[in-house]
Amino acid sequence: METFELDQVNPFILKKQHLLEDNKTDDIVKITEDLCGLHSTELTTSYLSLFARTNNFLKSNLEKELYLNKTLARIRGMRKTLFIESVNLIPIVYAATSNIIESSFEKYMEFHKIPMNEYHEISQNITNILKGRELSASEIRKELNSKSNIPAIIQVMCNYGLLIRGKPIKDWKDRRNKYTLFKNYFPELELTKLNEKDAIQLLIEKYIKSYGPVSENDISWWTGLTKTKIRDALKSTNHRFEKVKISELNNTLLMFKEDIDQLNDYPISGKRTLNLLPRLDPYPMGYKDRDRYIDEKNYSKVFDRSGNIASTIFLDGVAIGVWDIEDKPEPIVKIYLFQSIEKDLIDDLFLEAQEMGKFFFDESVQIKECKSMIPLTERNAGGFMTPLKNC
Repeated sequence: METFELDQVNPFILKKQHLLEDNKTDDIVKITEDLCGLHSTELTTSYLSLFARTNNFLKSNLEKELYLNKTLARIRGMRKTLFIESVNLIPIVYAATSNIIESSFEKYMEFHKIPMNEYHEISQNITNILKGRELSASEIRKELNSKSNIPAIIQVMCNYGLLIRGKPIKDWKDRRNKYTLFKNYFPELELTKLNEKDAIQLLIEKYIKSYGPVSENDISWWTGLTKTKIRDALKSTNHRFEKVKISELNNTLLMFKEDIDQLNDYPISGKRTLNLLPRLDPYPMGYKDRDRYIDEKNYSKVFDRSGNIASTIFLDGVAIGVWDIEDKPEPIVKIYLFQSIEKDLIDDLFLEAQEMGKFFFDESVQIKECKSMIPLTERNAGGFMTPLKNC
């Protein structure tokens, strides 16, 4: 079994993640596919993840692909979480994860006090009024003149591939959005063309290609699938993978055989790589076993009790701090470092923070360096969204 060093593996993964300076691209569809999707519980996360991986990213670039070209779509997928996926991956993600998502359907309806006959009636009415149209939840409720829990019914219809999430009502920071029929956006896309078994196999292969070397724990956690299903899928394709080790880690990992050859030939550059990544970015959220990129003593500063990751500063693929933004009384980007770094890296970090802040606020920002922070495990739920609130 071949063994690698983290210093060798991390740059290789950063390259696959489009996080090296010479591997950034303005092809956001390619980035989305190479990452197996962009985490999109909050749409702003997807924008910031793309900004970190491109050279000349504009907010209109993503809006164009989502709502005009329709090469991307925002769907529920792995771990019942919202992702932006490419049209090539949508059928795979849907077929691989739909049983997990649909398994909670009855409990969801019961929680929201929606009888099944009411759901079927209202969902059919929604289907009728959205033919060729795109409306917000409030507009749909108004047209139906209904007292039913329309937002909950809409979410179920999205999960079943009946509706698709369209444009935000106001702007890219608005959590509210419009909805339309899935077939209005993707008339030729067949969500049921793959069976679950084949889709799981394809999804796992894509994930290992994008994030490998990975452990079985990583695969199961990232997909949200049981280890039984993971092992069944791996059995039919194990001839394509090799088991490897990373000297600093204890577990056995999987990689494509051809990727091992590429990793062995991958040149180790002396150039350092700084990345400011948003909360729930695909790179750190791609792994269950996180000691590959974070020191145990810093874990509670990056992850909350539920495993949500804050906006994090990475140096050569390793977490060295967190960052945060604040708009009042004036736009500001805060940074907090877990360790001292060289002055030239501090200068680069401030520049990266200013660029990220300008992208977010559409104006120049001030940078504030924080001297301490409250661990996220000691904060209330949602504290990961404002990790430096008390700075």
